[in-house]
Amino acid sequence: MAEKKVLGDFEAQYGNLRDYTEELVRSNPGTTVKLDVEPCWPFPGQILIAVGIDANNGIYPVAYSLVEAETTASWTWFLECLGNDLDLYSNSNFTFISDRQKGIIPAIQKVFPSAEHRFCVRHIHENMKPRWRGVMYKNVFQKCVFATTPQEFERCMKEILTIDKSLHDWLKEIPPKHWSRAFFSVRPRCDVVLNNLCEVFNRQLVIARDKPIITCLDYIREYMMKRMVAVHKVIAKCQGPLTPVATRLFEKIKTEANLYTVIWNGNTKYQVTGPTNEKRAVDMEQRTC
Repeated sequence: MAEKKVLGDFEAQYGNLRDYTEELVRSNPGTTVKLDVEPCWPFPGQILIAVGIDANNGIYPVAYSLVEAETTASWTWFLECLGNDLDLYSNSNFTFISDRQKGIIPAIQKVFPSAEHRFCVRHIHENMKPRWRGVMYKNVFQKCVFATTPQEFERCMKEILTIDKSLHDWLKEIPPKHWSRAFFSVRPRCDVVLNNLCEVFNRQLVIARDKPIITCLDYIREYMMKRMVAVHKVIAKCQGPLTPVATRLFEKIKTEANLYTVIWNGNTKYQVTGPTNEKRAVDMEQRTC
């Protein structure tokens, strides 16, 4: 009798979920919903989310899912669904940034082997704190994070080596291509090193986490609706071709650019000299500096 009751509860729950997903698709044309249910799964499970950066440097929710646990299998399923919905392929070039959650690293390597995967530097720093706490350690670590060339990165690492060899060796275990700007790909035109957007989005979902499945999912849906409206209100206030944040950033760049001098070599390269007389060779064809 107990087994029959469990199966009966599962069938009822599955039927409710199926009705809910069908209504989502009907009332929100273009929405993609995937449902894969296992019997005897207690709520609330784990929420997996993917958010992007909109043109005003804000949160743009892309997808969310409720799964049984954070595992390689669940992350793989989520990423495959994400790729199918966004027409991404295994050789697509784009960037993920994560807190190195359980299972996500092998899942990204499996589903999107050509993608760049960055690790949130705040998460790395939090892992440092139990052994290397204090402003000095934070500052030398940040020097490595924000270094813009491999040579500058190596100088910063040597400084760490003189301060604490154990920290130097610990950081060497994390490939710098995942956390230092000096080794980031130039493809995404993005130098983000923090996973703040996901953390902000996560904080908005705290109330939903201990709710039954449909209540949890609907809370997320309503929050996303409100978020989209807020984004459209910001767009409506734009006075020019760029968003407010992009306009302020561009004006700052123009002001700083006045401090530089440029000499053309007659081909595709330029010598750029900065305010402290530092020089860089810029190749416009190869898009390198």
